[in-house]
Amino acid sequence: MTVGPSAKNLLLHFCHVFLIQFEVELLKGKFGFDEAFNYKKEADLNVALKRYFPEGIDIYFDNVGGAMLDAVLANMRLNGRISACGMISQYNLEKSEGIHNLFYLVSKRIRMEGFLITDYFHKYPEYEDRMAQYIREGKIYYVEDLVEGLENAPAALLGLYTGRNIGKQVVVVARE
Repeated sequence: MTVGPSAKNLLLHFCHVFLIQFEVELLKGKFGFDEAFNYKKEADLNVALKRYFPEGIDIYFDNVGGAMLDAVLANMRLNGRISACGMISQYNLEKSEGIHNLFYLVSKRIRMEGFLITDYFHKYPEYEDRMAQYIREGKIYYVEDLVEGLENAPAALLGLYTGRNIGKQVVVVARE
């Protein structure tokens, strides 16, 4: 969960869209996000995005996809940018949802690009140095979701895909 705190350190207005209501207080309180909301609890994603971004969205980091991405496209600003690294809303569907607002890529000159972490392994030392500095300076925080015992690892893994965990999922196999 370094995207939001890193954005804040670059002085960007940042809103996180997520699945678990508990995270609102955590993200706005501890992590200093400007806004946060649970996209599953919003009746109309377009209305929600207009409420949080009345002037539109400049940069969107997408790991949700589906209806959320569709609504974001309609609410992007001219020359906005979208980085796509996942589509969690689509992973367990028998048939993927389609995206209907793709014409906004053209009319608003939006740049959308997918990426995988493996594309940036060569930059990891730089990232590690920057994050360590942010942690030392108190500019970035982390949360770990600890699960005790190897027998609980399968449930912890499933929790990653259902939004059950908060922060970095860690399975403690043994304590020395």
